[in-house]
Amino acid sequence: MAHDQPVKALVIALTEHAAAAAVYSINRLQPDSLCFVLPEGAKSLVESEVQPKIEHMPRRWDWVILAATGEFVGCYQTLARTLPEMLRSWDVQPGELVVDVTEATPAMAGALTLVTMPMSSRIVSLVPAQEGQEGDRIDIAGQPYVWTQGNPWDEAASVSRREGCDLFNRGLFAAAAKLFRAVEARVSGGQKPLYRAFADLADGYDLWERFHYRQAWEKLKTAVKAFEMASLWGGPPGLTSLLPAIKANAGFLENLVLDPAPVKDMQAPDLLAHTGRRLHGANDPETAMVSLVRALEAFAQRQLFKQYQIKTWDVQLEQLPQALRETCRSCWLEDLDGKYKLPLQAQFRALAGLGDQMGQAFLREWPTMKPLLDAANHAVLGHGFEPVKAERVQQLYEVVVKLSGVSETMLPRFPILNL
Repeated sequence: MAHDQPVKALVIALTEHAAAAAVYSINRLQPDSLCFVLPEGAKSLVESEVQPKIEHMPRRWDWVILAATGEFVGCYQTLARTLPEMLRSWDVQPGELVVDVTEATPAMAGALTLVTMPMSSRIVSLVPAQEGQEGDRIDIAGQPYVWTQGNPWDEAASVSRREGCDLFNRGLFAAAAKLFRAVEARVSGGQKPLYRAFADLADGYDLWERFHYRQAWEKLKTAVKAFEMASLWGGPPGLTSLLPAIKANAGFLENLVLDPAPVKDMQAPDLLAHTGRRLHGANDPETAMVSLVRALEAFAQRQLFKQYQIKTWDVQLEQLPQALRETCRSCWLEDLDGKYKLPLQAQFRALAGLGDQMGQAFLREWPTMKPLLDAANHAVLGHGFEPVKAERVQQLYEVVVKLSGVSETMLPRFPILNL
């Protein structure tokens, strides 16, 4: 007898006919947990003809009794109410279940396939062999059969892939990663690396959205390598055209991660891009405003450090314009660590006093910016109690883009998955 690798769980359909096929399937698959799906009258057949012939008795076994094996709706209702809970109690994970429909009626087979779809990775059946038919032939009680098996997820995965891509495109990266990993667990071996890559990709952008840059970079690099390998074997349509965008993002992260300076050159553009995603993608103006104000400060910090070696969190008085030194000495000293720390407006005033164009532009734009920054300050995630309006965020965004001199093409763009 052929033996497969032992399986975690087997659900096997049985009617009141000969049980030899069920015995063969159980002994071939050697399940750790076993469930019979059968009519009431077949219970005695299991006890007399099946159990005594099992070579490796499962650690756990049970059965689900069907009242009418020829009626799909009744079969489905009974299975849906009992089988998932049984599998959960057995700690069966997605992809660990095998379903045998050899003895199933059409109604039983349809209901079983539908109910077990979230957990199964293989459906097996012994079919009578035809003359000249090739395959895994077996003789059972003097009759020739062919062992057939297939994984419904190998075809159904494309539907789930589209759902995962839709979640990704809506910015729900963690949900997309969870779905892709669920598909990875269920598809057959040849497709697993592709869905692992999709999950890594979604994980990477989720990490990026939460500013875990190094981990995001590692995930994107891993996904790119897997996608390149998948594209050699065809892969889903659109995969090859997706790679340049992911590689560009990985390059952006690489520059950010490997920048040794205490003020990261690419941090401010990333915060500005994050603002756009929160405002237009997630429709979340509160978080977008917080990110935008931080982006405005990051541009000032970058300019102060790159041009004047000023660290806004540890300012030396002699670095500042003369007009700001006394204010800094009296107002911006931290009593715990003894360091001078410049607040946002003071950073731009310092730039203006040093003759920097960005600082001078800030002063010119101040009448426009003042009410917008007040709105940020009064927002729920600022220091107040008034939800900020999306148009206020957009107005300030346009001013920040103008001040920084950054064009939209310079900002990192997350890809759109159409696969």
